[in-house]
Order: sequence, then C-alpha cells, then structure tokens
Amino acid sequence: MRICRTRAASFLFLALPFSLGAQIIDLTINNTGLAIGDKPRVNGVRINFRDRHLDRVNGVNITVWSPYEPPSGVVSGFAIGLPATGAKTITGVSLGLLGVGAQNTVSGISIGGAGVGSGGQLHGIMLGGVGVGSGGGITGLSLGLIGVGSGGSIRGIQIGGIGVGGGGELSGISIGGIGAGGAGDVKGLAIGGIGVGGGGSISGIGIGGIGVGSGGDVTGLMLGGIGVGSGGTVRGIALGGAGVGAPRISGLAIGGLGVSGLDVHAIVLTAGYFKIQDRGRFEGGALAAVNRIQGAQHGLTIGVFNYAQTLHGAQIGLINVSDNGGARRILPLLSVR
Repeated sequence: MRICRTRAASFLFLALPFSLGAQIIDLTINNTGLAIGDKPRVNGVRINFRDRHLDRVNGVNITVWSPYEPPSGVVSGFAIGLPATGAKTITGVSLGLLGVGAQNTVSGISIGGAGVGSGGQLHGIMLGGVGVGSGGGITGLSLGLIGVGSGGSIRGIQIGGIGVGGGGELSGISIGGIGAGGAGDVKGLAIGGIGVGGGGSISGIGIGGIGVGSGGDVTGLMLGGIGVGSGGTVRGIALGGAGVGAPRISGLAIGGLGVSGLDVHAIVLTAGYFKIQDRGRFEGGALAAVNRIQGAQHGLTIGVFNYAQTLHGAQIGLINVSDNGGARRILPLLSVR
C-alpha cells in the first residue's frame, strides 16, 4: 500500500509542468488556466513576483513589484500590483498600492496609491494618490491629489490638487488648486486657484483666482481676480478685479482699476482708467473715471475726464477734450463731434 501511494505521488508530481529553473508552476492547458511565475502567455490568472518575460495576459495579472525595464507585454483584464504593477500596455482595470505604469498605453480604470503614469497615452478613469501623468496624452477622467500632467493633450475631466497642465491642448473641465493651463489651446471650463493660462487660445469659461491669460485669443466668459489678458483678442465677457488688457477687445470688458487695448469694440466699465493706445480705435460705450482715447472714438464715453484724439461721437463728463484734425475743443458736460 505504501509503495502504491509513493508511485501515485510521483505520478502527480511529474504530471505538473513544473520548472524549477524558470520558477514557474504552470497549471494551464494550452496557456489557459493558472500560472505562478514569469510565464509569458496566460489566458486566466497569472501570479508573479516581478515581470521580465511577460508577453500577454488575458484575464488577471498579479505582481508584487513593478516590471523590469523596459516593461514588456500586454495585460487585458485586471492588472493588480502589491505594491505596483506595470506593463507595456494595460487595458481594463489596473490597481497598484503604490502605482500603475505602462510604457505605451493604459486604458480603462486605473487606481494608483501614489500615481498612475504612462510613457504614451492614458484613456479612461485615472485616480492617483499623488498624481496622474502621461508623456503622450490623457483622455477621460483624471484625479490627482497633487496634479494631472501630460506632455501631450489632455481631454475630459481633470482635477489636480495643485494643478493641471498639458504640453498640448487642454479641453473639457480642468480644475487646478493653483492653476490650470496648456501649452496649446484651452477649451471648455478651466478653473485655477491662482490662474488659468494657455500658450494658444482660451475658449469657454476661464476662472482664475489671480488671473486668466493667453498668448492667443480669449473667447467666452473670463473671470480673473486681478486681471484678464491676451496677446490677441479678448472676445465675450471679461471681468478683471484690477483690469482687462489686450490688443483687441470685443464684447463686454469690466476692470476694477482699468481697461486697455488698441482696437476695442465693446462696452467698457471701470472705476479707474480706460485707455486706447496710440493710433487705436474705439467703437462702443465706456464708463470710467478717465477715458483716454489716443486714436479714433466712434461712440460714447462717460467719465470725469474724457479725451479723444479724434472724436466721432459724444463725450459726457466734467471736462471733455477732443483734437479732431488738430483743432482742440474743450467743453464741460457734453461734447459732440
């Protein structure tokens, strides 16, 4: 009886595709089933300490540590790391106590205690205890306690405790505790505790605790605690606690201390100083303590002191000065030319 038991145990042992050299316990049939160790391909459940030879897992891949560099393989299904997980490409649900990372793309739902990152693209829902980052681009919902950043474009909903920043376009809903900005265009709703900025244009709604500014055009509703500024055109409604300034302004501009531009087609309201720069043009209406139009005025200005280099409209104020064709006129209360 003892001999039979020994032979049976030996048979079961030899029946297992067990390789001590490769440190793999392979319980799969045609790569389907359970494998423990660095088996390259598994359809089912694969458990390994640290991946080096990963090719593809369809199912569940559980690792203790992040993969050797460079990461290899594709995981479709669940990638679980204790404390970190990674691969070349991950699609599905990925969880890492410390983090989740991929060389190319992470798609699906990813949660990393420290962060979620990819050298390429991130697509889906990404939650990083510290942050979410990508070298390529981010699309979907991204939440990072410190921040969300990408070397490429960011699209969707992104919330960063400190900030949100993209090397390309930033579009959707972007909220940064300190700021939100992109090297390209910013589109949608952007809120920054300090400010919102774009290397290109900003369109939609921009709210900055200190200000909203862009190297290009600004279009929509812009609210800046100190100011709103643009290297191009401010178009829509712009409200700056201190002021609004741009070469071109169109729509409604409200500045606590002042508004300045070269070509302004707008309603301007400020408690301080409204200025049109040399050889500029103003069309619309302005209410300010001082209106100084160092160009052509087509419309109405109301203030304590009004000046127009060339007046084609009306001035209402305590002192009204216009220099049409070098013929200076100084009138109290009302001047029409």
